[in-house]
Parts: sequence; C-alpha cells; structure tokens
Amino acid sequence: MDVETVMAALRKKALESEEFRKKLLFTRNEKNALEAFCSIARSEGYELYDMDILTYGEEFYAAIKRSTNGGGENSPKLEGQDDYYDMFMAELENLI
Repeated sequence: MDVETVMAALRKKALESEEFRKKLLFTRNEKNALEAFCSIARSEGYELYDMDILTYGEEFYAAIKRSTNGGGENSPKLEGQDDYYDMFMAELENLI
C-alpha cells in the first residue's frame, strides 16, 4: 500500500473517531513524533515507516515544483512544504 492510501485510511478513521484523532495528534508531543505516528499506523495494520513519509513528502513537493514555473529552481521553497507529517497534522486539527 502506498503512503497516500495509508494516510487516507488514517484520515478516514480519525474523522470517524475523535479518540483516534487525538491519539494521532498527541504524537506531536513525543520526542520522535514521526516514529510514534508510524507506530500507531502499524498497530492499525498499515506498514508505514518514518522514511516512507519523509520520502513521500519530498517527492510530492518536487512534483508540485516541477508543475509550476516549468519546474525551475527559481521557485522558493515554502516553509514546511515538503513535511507531509506536519501537513497531515494540520489537517487533523481542522477535522470536525
């Protein structure tokens, strides 16, 4: 299963369960937040590791960058733009 599919499944479960959403959000308080997040994902049956998310975030950002301005290196990197974990956490905060 690819990273986006796993994250979509986690997002869906977080939308259905306030307790699960809080559990995921609490990982931000851990010393190694990404490791704690992936541990929860694995406990839910999804093979997800730190490097999977880091690599996915970088690849996603690179694809966006290539799709704008002809993919030139002149487009500035936005703060946190390639941090998929942080973007996911921000999304969870806004779930109703």
